[in-house]
This record gives sequence, C-alpha cells and structure tokens, in this order.
Amino acid sequence: MAKLLTRTGGQVTDPAIARWLFSETRLAWIWIPVRFYVAYVWLTSGWGKLNNPAWMETGEALKGYWLNALKIDPRPIIYFDWYRQFIQFLVDNQAWVWFAKVIAVSEALIGIALVLGAFTGIAAFFGAFMNWNFMMAGTASSNPLLFTLTIFLILAWKVAGYYGFDRFLLPLLGTPWSPGSVVKRPGGERIPEPLTSA
Repeated sequence: MAKLLTRTGGQVTDPAIARWLFSETRLAWIWIPVRFYVAYVWLTSGWGKLNNPAWMETGEALKGYWLNALKIDPRPIIYFDWYRQFIQFLVDNQAWVWFAKVIAVSEALIGIALVLGAFTGIAAFFGAFMNWNFMMAGTASSNPLLFTLTIFLILAWKVAGYYGFDRFLLPLLGTPWSPGSVVKRPGGERIPEPLTSA
C-alpha cells in the first residue's frame, strides 16, 4: 500500500485525495453546488438586511442581537469572557449603528463574490470569519454547516472558482508568492515569473 504522506526535500506532500479535490481543475465542478449554496445563504441573508431599516438605518436589530447574547440567564450565552467583553465594548460604544451596515453589506458582497466565482478563497475566508463570530456570540442556526463548507472552499481556493471569474483573475493577478501576468513592480517593470522545474 502506498504511503499517503511522503517526505521530499524537507516538505510533506499532500495526500493524493487532497491534491485531487483541492487542486485538480478537472474536478472543479464539484465545488459549484457548494459555492452556490453558501452564496445563496449569504445573499438572501444580506439582501434581507439591506432592505431592513432596523439594520441599515438604526441598527436596532443588531443591538437586540448583541443584548440578547450578553444575557446571563441562567448561564451566559457567550462562553468566552474575552469575547463577551468585546461585545460589551461594542454595545457600550453604540457600535450597532455602523456595525449593522458593515454586516449587511459584507454578507451581500460575500454572496455575490461566491456566485461569480471571483476571489472565492478570500470571500469564503470572510464568510467563515463571520460564521465564527455568530457562533462565538451563541448563535448556532446554519452557522456550523456554513462554517464547515466555507473551510472546504478556502482549502479549494485554487479550483473552487474555476467555473467563474477566478479562472481568469488568478492567472492575471496571481498570489503574493507567485505574481500573475499583469502584476508589475512599483517602477513599472513586470515581476518575472518564478522559476519552476519540470
């Protein structure tokens, strides 16, 4: 039986299944339903908030959510004291007025990015971060499932948006460690392509 992990040059290689799922463009179609489901949830949630004055004008909906999360009856809803203090700090400074707008717009933008397959890994990261915050504040709902799915989208960032704009954006822009075809140095000359061995 072949080893799943082998050591070559000081690095541990990925298991074949991970390379197959997270890097193989021929299997990029697997991520379409995951991406669209997560996008649908974020878009509908964000759209509802964008059209709700309690989110976009007064922020009262978020204020109510935070105040409910801070209750200690009979036990604290927020398990970690440091996170509870963070929410209390936001409440004390009436941050719900502007923070509610940030949440609503962010949810909609995450949904749009995932539908378009544009910067899928980045959108999924921010989606997972929002799910994590909702769970930290004591809300389960669909957040555990969405968090799990977005983690998979983050792992599959190279191919999850292949059937979308990422198919063109990633080669053009590249990554911080591997510049794309349009990335240039501050002086104007293009950063040379990294050397790869065949």
